[in-house]
Amino acid sequence: MLPAILAVLLLLGLMILPQFWIKYVLNRHSRERSDFPGTGGDMARHLLGLLDIPDVKVEVTDMGDHYDPSSKAVRLTEDKLDGRTLTGVVVAAHEVGHAIQHHQRESMFGLRSGLGVVTTIFSRAAPVLLVATPLLVWLNPAFSRWALIAAVVSMVLSVLLNLVTLPVEWDASFGKALPLLENGRYLDDKDMRAARQILMAAALTYVAGSLASLVNLGVLARVLRR
Repeated sequence: MLPAILAVLLLLGLMILPQFWIKYVLNRHSRERSDFPGTGGDMARHLLGLLDIPDVKVEVTDMGDHYDPSSKAVRLTEDKLDGRTLTGVVVAAHEVGHAIQHHQRESMFGLRSGLGVVTTIFSRAAPVLLVATPLLVWLNPAFSRWALIAAVVSMVLSVLLNLVTLPVEWDASFGKALPLLENGRYLDDKDMRAARQILMAAALTYVAGSLASLVNLGVLARVLRR
């Protein structure tokens, strides 16, 4: 019993602690900097122009910083878009990293985008089917099997999406954004050290989601074996 409890606590720690660290790092470097020549939005526009990617917009969002491949838009929260902060500048470079992946038609980015669409469809359909299972079974017992299959497929797709997302995020931070910041000499040595922490935080944003999806799939697998 004790090993099981310790395993659960360890898993919870692995899911929760990275999120606290990510928030700490981003907040720590969110102070306005009068010595910065521009905002996070300015950095995103500058990098996109430098890389000759004119068809990507830079927009504000209240849904978290991200790159939207369907709209070709780098979206930043207001504090990063309009703030002269180290976090804003570095996160903007990270999201531009995704725009580069899209522009260069990188296979992992394309795979993540495709999986994202399919996963969204199944994640919306599966709960509806599970809730409606009693009625469906009453109409036809075979429907219960399809509801269960939809739930399993949804969880498997979620795991695959998260596993694909991690290397894509890592590449956006350290394969794309970091070289841009280093080669452009936009930051001094002290800020570059902090920028690496921010890029690490950006790359690890989806770690908790990845672990959660693996746990959900494991729980479902144990239920199905009984």
